Amino acid sequence: MSSGVSAGLTEAACGVAIGDRYAASGIRSFPMRTDRRDFLRFSLAGSSMVALTGAIPNFLGHTAAQSPQAQQAGARDTILVVVQLTGGNDGLNTVIPHSDPNYARLRPTLRIQNFLRVNDTIGLHPSLTGMQSLLQDNAMCIVQGVGYPNPSQSHFRSMDIWHAAATTDVLNEGWVGRALRHIPAATSFHLANPNEAAPLALTGAPSRVPSIGTLDDFTQRLQAASAPDRRQQRDLLDSVSRPGNPQSSMLDFVQRTAVQTYASSQRLAQIGRDYQPRVPYPTTALGNHLKLAAQLIDAGLGARLFYVTHDGFDTHAAQLPAHANLLRDVSEAITAFYRDMAARGQGNRVLIMTFSEFGRRGHENGSQGTDHGSGAPMFLVGGRVRSGLVGDHPGLVNLDQGNLPHRIDFRQVYATVLDQWLGVPSRQVLGQAYDHVNVLRGA
Repeated sequence: MSSGVSAGLTEAACGVAIGDRYAASGIRSFPMRTDRRDFLRFSLAGSSMVALTGAIPNFLGHTAAQSPQAQQAGARDTILVVVQLTGGNDGLNTVIPHSDPNYARLRPTLRIQNFLRVNDTIGLHPSLTGMQSLLQDNAMCIVQGVGYPNPSQSHFRSMDIWHAAATTDVLNEGWVGRALRHIPAATSFHLANPNEAAPLALTGAPSRVPSIGTLDDFTQRLQAASAPDRRQQRDLLDSVSRPGNPQSSMLDFVQRTAVQTYASSQRLAQIGRDYQPRVPYPTTALGNHLKLAAQLIDAGLGARLFYVTHDGFDTHAAQLPAHANLLRDVSEAITAFYRDMAARGQGNRVLIMTFSEFGRRGHENGSQGTDHGSGAPMFLVGGRVRSGLVGDHPGLVNLDQGNLPHRIDFRQVYATVLDQWLGVPSRQVLGQAYDHVNVLRGA
């Protein structure tokens, strides 16, 4: 990315606060039928909002001084992409114990027989052909039987547990937000669907994590709706950027950052239009979001963390076709993203981590579906993963009311990613030390 874009993004704090002020009221652009005085009044309102709330996305400006410790923490360029599979993914039909006779007994109509073979005991759902290729190319790790003690089967409570990384306390901050405090200069993004609220996992970050669906979203929030108003906006921003009468340093800062915000938004949108993927992405919501992550990485914004959700995994009825489509979406999107990054020489920088709030019970129900369970697999994809299976399959005997036991605490995976990938002290983020899992090479 050019230095002009970088400078604009570094100093564009107030402009976004202004845009957010109107977006919160349902207005998607500046009120452009205005004069210089109105513009400055709106700008100062925005700067007051900045001072009071700190709600500035980090990729637009980070003006707080950093301590030497903060500068050293996470001092690397690795990138984490968290993919949340919302609803409770059926791990048993995702990573399949095909040699276990109990599988066919528990799933007389839902068992997967045309699985993709991993080894003599484990297979993958047939929709995961892309992820099978990643496994064969030593770019995917499957962590089996992940969960936590005394699991909740409430979507809301279990998701809060995974987001906050706390099983007993009810916290109002997320593990990602707490991690971002240790890398305050890092950029992070919530890749969101329309009207999608930011997850608890991102709460507690030192600056607001922006929710974005496309690169054009940012431009549209900062520019007027009509062509004449956009011309007036450019003229007005140009006029306030020219040297004039002496004025306060705050007013000068507001004027300067507003101009740079607008210029940066235009350049960022152009970067999105110019981006050419090295491999085709699926035209699905998840595919579009991961393509957006690739665009933002390629733009050189210093992005270290992306968070995206993929809904629909609560398969209580008619599971077979729905689950097949969901897993196909996941496999195709993640495979395209990783292949794109690898083709750009970025494969060793990215780590994709999937999770779901719980798995499903071992036995199928009477509606050709499955009910809320507990332990389930996680997938880690990247050029530096230790490819293969990690941990033992939970097994299908001595189930607890039909629930598969967990073998690995999910916070062990978090701790590994924090310490060995992001360079963030996991004990400070998670509240205690957790044993690492052997999922990363060179760690």
